[in-house]
Amino acid sequence: MTSTTADAATTSLAAELAGRAGLLPPASMERLSGGKNNRVYLLRSDSGSDSVLKVYFSDKRDRLGAEWRFLTYAQAHGIACVPKPLAKDTSAGAALYTFLPGQKRSSSATSEDVAEAARLIVSLNPPSEAEADAMGPGSEACFTIGEHLASVARRVERLRALDVARPYVEQAVDLVTDRLAPIWRQVAASTLENAKRAGIDIHAPLVPAERVISPSDFGFHNALVHNNTLNFLDFEYAGMDDPAKLVGDFFAVPEIPAPQDCFDVFVSALSAGLALGAAFEARAAALRDVYRVKWACIILNDFLPEDAARRDFALGTNHAERCRAQIAKAHAKLDEIA
Repeated sequence: MTSTTADAATTSLAAELAGRAGLLPPASMERLSGGKNNRVYLLRSDSGSDSVLKVYFSDKRDRLGAEWRFLTYAQAHGIACVPKPLAKDTSAGAALYTFLPGQKRSSSATSEDVAEAARLIVSLNPPSEAEADAMGPGSEACFTIGEHLASVARRVERLRALDVARPYVEQAVDLVTDRLAPIWRQVAASTLENAKRAGIDIHAPLVPAERVISPSDFGFHNALVHNNTLNFLDFEYAGMDDPAKLVGDFFAVPEIPAPQDCFDVFVSALSAGLALGAAFEARAAALRDVYRVKWACIILNDFLPEDAARRDFALGTNHAERCRAQIAKAHAKLDEIA
């Protein structure tokens, strides 16, 4: 096998997993760009059975386990627009998946893309699906309004201790102190007040019928267009969650954003397709700005030591350009809040 982008250990791992999956040894191996947390390689085969090796960043999250469980579940339910799991090596933190063709959209997604995304969520959640119980909660799963607010509050608090060695850290500190933190206080207070007026107990958990299997980090930044349809990738945060969180993330992701004027259509499609009802629709609307603040925090993760290490693992070390861009993106995300 030829490779210009992988070391000898990764090349050997790729060959081992291909063998476990019953594939011919890969003829070549190419590092793919775009992953922000992990290293991903395209394995070309002379037989045409191309596959993808994913080497996961090692931290407290079980990224491999979450993605493997989700894709195994999706395969069992005949969902073809996501990769199939082929082989894994838990000790090496790596897994092999089928290769899905396509290209990322060059600009904003379309209303038809949003409808296709809604269909995927509905197809992942058939009625009375006992297997869903084995999925486990998604990353940062929230089942009460209070948990949503506490999750974002923790992200805001983390940004009070930025890595002083990162480029443009002074501008990041000013952004957090002078803009993000005050906006968050306003958003959190208004969310609590609206919940009180609506008679919602912010500590009352969702019953099982109100929860869904969620891809979590779900959006068109993790989608490829092929033959006028979408293939979806990257499910390392997947699990059971509040569908309102899925909606909040879906419309707040800054890369290849979902059209904001499709918010009500997407919510209605999930509500009707999964029989979620008016309570879900109200919760999704109430949490919209909460998730805009969350994504402003995520954008600024490059200034946190642990998160910066993950980005360096996946993307390399062009710190200055990326840090400057992240500050501009965080400002833009906060601009969306009325």
